[in-house]
Amino acid sequence: MTIDKPNFFLLTGGPGVGKTALIEELRRRGERVVEETHRRIIREEVARGGRALPWLDASAYMARAAREDIAIFEAMAGVSERVFFDRGILDSLPQRGEPEDWLAEAMLDRRYNARVFIPPPWKAIYRQDAERKQSFAECQATHAAIERLCRRWGYEPVEVPRADVAARADFVLKLAQPTAEGETQDRLPAT
Repeated sequence: MTIDKPNFFLLTGGPGVGKTALIEELRRRGERVVEETHRRIIREEVARGGRALPWLDASAYMARAAREDIAIFEAMAGVSERVFFDRGILDSLPQRGEPEDWLAEAMLDRRYNARVFIPPPWKAIYRQDAERKQSFAECQATHAAIERLCRRWGYEPVEVPRADVAARADFVLKLAQPTAEGETQDRLPAT
């Protein structure tokens, strides 16, 4: 069963590009937001001495994030107001190769709004930390891979301008309008 949610807006992109700051600004303005699962998973795995970490077992880490993002999407299926997601199911797809069948099925059957907001790599704001170990070059490669994945899976990547967080939020809110009912159902992944 396809769950088509044109009122669900995905913010994605490489690490350290300002997604979480943007989500927090949207929350401050009264928008409904869903926090990122990836950083929470890293904190939990580190705290319990687990191995589902991007630098230890990337496959286990991505599978856990995908399953949790799918569960969040499904739990919110009845929400009719506009919702902004700090990452989502798309972020757990392999950057190369094909996803496992269950993940491909989830991508086809759980659809966000056609527009996906992607802040670009921005060296001036990029910072590494205990959970974000990727280099800026890895951030740039992730950005390019996510743009390709968006197009492949029938989404329109919209680059968020390099600007202060308030201007970025203004940009997103101006463009974050639900698409026509059923529009996302007609989008098919490129082969």
